[in-house]
Amino acid sequence: MKTFKLLFLLSIFGLQSCETQTNKINGVSFVASRDIIDESHVNPVVKVNANFAAVMPFGFIKNLDHPEINHNTDRQWFGETKPGSKQYIEELRKKGIKVMIKPQIWVWKGEFTGLIKMSTEENWKALEDSYTSFILEYTKLAQEVNAEILCIGTELELFVKHRPQYWTDLIKEIKTIYSGKLTYAANWDEFKRTPFWEQLDYIGIDAYFPVSNQKTPTYEECIEGWKAHKPIITKLSETYNKPVLFTEYGYRSVDFSGREPWVSDIAMDVVNLDAQVNTTKALFETFWKEPWFAGGFIWKWFHKHDEVGGENNSRFTPQNKPAEDVIRQYYKKEE
Repeated sequence: MKTFKLLFLLSIFGLQSCETQTNKINGVSFVASRDIIDESHVNPVVKVNANFAAVMPFGFIKNLDHPEINHNTDRQWFGETKPGSKQYIEELRKKGIKVMIKPQIWVWKGEFTGLIKMSTEENWKALEDSYTSFILEYTKLAQEVNAEILCIGTELELFVKHRPQYWTDLIKEIKTIYSGKLTYAANWDEFKRTPFWEQLDYIGIDAYFPVSNQKTPTYEECIEGWKAHKPIITKLSETYNKPVLFTEYGYRSVDFSGREPWVSDIAMDVVNLDAQVNTTKALFETFWKEPWFAGGFIWKWFHKHDEVGGENNSRFTPQNKPAEDVIRQYYKKEE
């Protein structure tokens, strides 16, 4: 057993030699907007010591059993489209920021994408055709701009569960177009069942794991809370001999931020900056030193840095809050 573990660690070090503790994917989830961006919008990304950004174009569907995905239209915000994504990437690259293209679906009224499920075979086929059109559009962009990583989907558990062969075939098709690294963003309670990790380069997890039931979770409580989840993540990395990438991670600056970190309910509006700091720091201390851990993308980062976040803001963004300094410190480049 000791020999196996040693060989596993050596293989991970070989696979991820450019992503050791001192050189992780230190990423931000760069939110799409109406606007063209410029140097002033990228400089804060540089100042927080990030070396990666997730650029997130969107497709839209009417409801959870509707098969048509509308994407790259003139009715969308600029940053949600293919031209907008390309412009964002070009500006980020000027400052040396690497890129993960992460196309996402938005269901009308914000319903959870993991519950997308068709009621007929005809609609399943229509959804597959529509999703293929959507993802291949951005696969071609990823190849065109030499994006370092392409995320092939985000939190689509029932779609994956009910149509596994489609996803296997889709990944094969993507690989005929795009030569970079691939991942999929599985929700925190989905990743154990995702069937195609063997085909991808990273095990991608949107890491909204519950770590504390306390109103203001302490750093120590959150460290303890991760002990229920980290062995499962470690084992999966070991099983597939793949590094783990947190395709999203982060906490709101609210009371009970570690209890159900995925909740975005606007009614939760009591600001708690310490809760965000303690949960964020515990996540870094739990994972960033591990050789099998590739890094992650903080959720979320807006382009108008000086106009967002702040100490009265209860949302996910760490911008202009104490949590931003925590991220800056852990993302700090080695001298």
